Amino acid sequence: MKKTVLTSIILGLFLCSLLPAQNSTAKEEYIKAMTASDVNQRASLLKEWVSQYGGTGQENENFAYATLCILPYEGKSPSETIKYGEKALELGGLDDQSKCQVLIHLASIMTSQGQNLNKAASYGAQVVQVAESAKNNAPDSNSANAWDQMIGAGYYTQAQAMEKAGNFKGAIDNYISSFNILKNKQIISKLAALGKKLYDKKQYSDAAKAFKTANEVMNTFATTSFYAKSLHRSGNKDQALKYYKQAFSKQKSGEVAYNIGLIQAANAKQDPSVTDEAVEYLLYASFLSKANSEKAMKLAEGLYFSTKSSYNEKVKELAAKAEELETLTDNFNEKFGEKNEEDLTDEEKEEVKEMRKQIKSLQETVNQLQEEQKQELEKFKALIEEIKNKLGIG
Repeated sequence: MKKTVLTSIILGLFLCSLLPAQNSTAKEEYIKAMTASDVNQRASLLKEWVSQYGGTGQENENFAYATLCILPYEGKSPSETIKYGEKALELGGLDDQSKCQVLIHLASIMTSQGQNLNKAASYGAQVVQVAESAKNNAPDSNSANAWDQMIGAGYYTQAQAMEKAGNFKGAIDNYISSFNILKNKQIISKLAALGKKLYDKKQYSDAAKAFKTANEVMNTFATTSFYAKSLHRSGNKDQALKYYKQAFSKQKSGEVAYNIGLIQAANAKQDPSVTDEAVEYLLYASFLSKANSEKAMKLAEGLYFSTKSSYNEKVKELAAKAEELETLTDNFNEKFGEKNEEDLTDEEKEEVKEMRKQIKSLQETVNQLQEEQKQELEKFKALIEEIKNKLGIG
């Protein structure tokens, strides 16, 4: 009995004496793996290390998994990234930078795979939270700037996951927050693409929000015109008009010109001073827009002449005089059309003379009104030629 107890004690002491050596070996192999110059070799050694020492409570196990998550070795599958990254997070104890890197890799892979998108977005939010806390404790401005970059990456990661999940409002906010920090135009390109997607879905208010920032940075015809169209279709016509004009100054677009013309034509009902501008842009549209050409020309013509009070009065007067002339001529023909002059009485001759005088006077009035009407038409035609010259149309 005593021998058995003694043997157990000796065995226990022997096993305890092995533990420091085992830890030392694990540490040496870990260092060897982490310092391997070749990425693929480093990954291979780390995989062997976690296979042998994983789950045994060895120091640096969390960092081994974190490194395997982040390391871009050959043949790495998305499932490996997720497996190693989530194991590293589960073990905990990572420094802030390593944790943020793992979270970003996990979120990016999940988003690209279209899996666990809510989790991916939450990982991005964690990056922002961890990085903001670390920034507050940063020892110097360089460190604070480095954490700003991480915060921007966190917002971008959230935005991508939210967009993939269909949370477009959240994605817009996070893309904008990311750009405000990182100032990376690729983010703005993503924002503009999202704005176009929302516009096509007829979610015009959200599209306008996306294009507002995109246009402030890119300031291209595409971003300006889509911002204007999004504002227009979400009911903000005054702001839309401002950006339509900016877009037209960048590129002579028939669609843009037509929209300006429509807005100003509506405004002209309350403010006649904008009529000429409405007509001008509608004429531009008549030559630049195949889809709206005929409609734009009719609108321009109608708007032009509807505001010319003298012209409209002359049209009414001409119609009345022409009708009067027609009636008088019919009466004359009915009464005297088949009679020879020698058959007329003196009284009838006087009546014929008076009716012919009236007909001549009316005809002169009609001719004058027609000439005045022609002059107004010539002015409109001259305006058309002016627009054609501006467009370089022969």
